[in-house]
Amino acid sequence: MKTPSQGQLRRDGRVAGALYLAVVLSGMFCLAWVPGQLGDSAATAAAHAGLYRAGIAAFLLMQVAFLLLPLALYPVFADVDRRAAVAMVALAVASVPLGLFALSHRMEALPLLQGVGGAREAIESAYATSQQRAGNGLRLASLFWGLWLLPFGWLVLRSGRLPRVLGVLLLLGGIGYVVQVFGGLVPFVADAGWLRYVRMPAAFGEIGSCMWLLLFGAGQGRAGNPPAPPASVA
Repeated sequence: MKTPSQGQLRRDGRVAGALYLAVVLSGMFCLAWVPGQLGDSAATAAAHAGLYRAGIAAFLLMQVAFLLLPLALYPVFADVDRRAAVAMVALAVASVPLGLFALSHRMEALPLLQGVGGAREAIESAYATSQQRAGNGLRLASLFWGLWLLPFGWLVLRSGRLPRVLGVLLLLGGIGYVVQVFGGLVPFVADAGWLRYVRMPAAFGEIGSCMWLLLFGAGQGRAGNPPAPPASVA
């Protein structure tokens, strides 16, 4: 496959960076800030129903951007290792239906937020059930949020089109996601304090990759350097 020009790599990289920024910002809002504000109570969610709905909207935006992100990254890395680039796209795209399935359970709770003043215990129980189902769906989606980072990190390392330290962080972060998902199923490991930190390399790697792509695009790296011609025979 023909190596893209520097201008094309820079342009495609910045498009991917813009999509990555949408994923990062919407994800931080709907997966971290909103749950931190609402807690686990239906009464609290009802008092901040607008924030609850905003979290749903942000999650939808994140899924759309995350569906497009690997497609934008594919032309940046396809000439480096096509199989790894296809795997990156497939694993990322596979997470989107799981994420939307989880979101459907959060949307089930919307009617409950209008009737908290009624049978409070029943509403709280139904709300807790919907959030638990949503959490289970997100746990499944997070497996693929980690798996796609493995070919992505490998492509960054092999190509040198982004700083290779980001490739290392992406690989470690992808492994961390997988460890967290499967570790959460193992007794005694599920409650271990260290398990919550195994995804930290992913956060640094993804935010770093996002900002690098957005600001600088992708470089030619090693894939853009043609091999040296063979030495002439005297």
